[in-house]
Amino acid sequence: MSERPPIPHGPSNPGVNEARDAPSPLDLFIGFLSIAPVAFGGVLLWARRTLVERRRWLTPDEFTHMLALCQLLPGPNIVNLSIAVGARFHGAFGSAAAILGLMGLPVTIVLGIATLYARFAETASVRDALIQVAAAAAGLVIAMAAKMATPLLRRRFARTALFMLAAFVAVGLLRLPLIAVVVVLAPLSIAANWRR
Repeated sequence: MSERPPIPHGPSNPGVNEARDAPSPLDLFIGFLSIAPVAFGGVLLWARRTLVERRRWLTPDEFTHMLALCQLLPGPNIVNLSIAVGARFHGAFGSAAAILGLMGLPVTIVLGIATLYARFAETASVRDALIQVAAAAAGLVIAMAAKMATPLLRRRFARTALFMLAAFVAVGLLRLPLIAVVVVLAPLSIAANWRR
């Protein structure tokens, strides 16, 4: 099995966990399987907690960088992330283990819930419950964004805040297409950090 390649780390930051040794394919399967049952409405928050804080397979910076790359690719971010994490440690076999762990249980649950929803979708209490679930999911997304942004803002506040604000205004307020915003902001961000 392939060993995890060494990863260059920048200056050490107090309170930042270093990543541990490479997990086995079985560890990857179990780790991603443990994310699935608790990740209602905000899987990335639980993925970060598992991969960075509990199992320490990735450092906070590695998680943020890997997620940023996965967001640029087509498909669900968490699926892309599971494939990338699995591939990082054990190539295609690791990717298969991670994605099977992540998707097996949710697919089974969703099929069951879809059957129930088709039968009870018009019930007022079901509609009200779904509104509350959507609100909780929005809160989890905000919590995840804040958790990822905090270490970046601590290191380079002015530059990071500027790009965050630009992306928020472009996508959130002006409703510009995400791909167009990424195409414009990504090179500018790289250039700004390259000079540094």
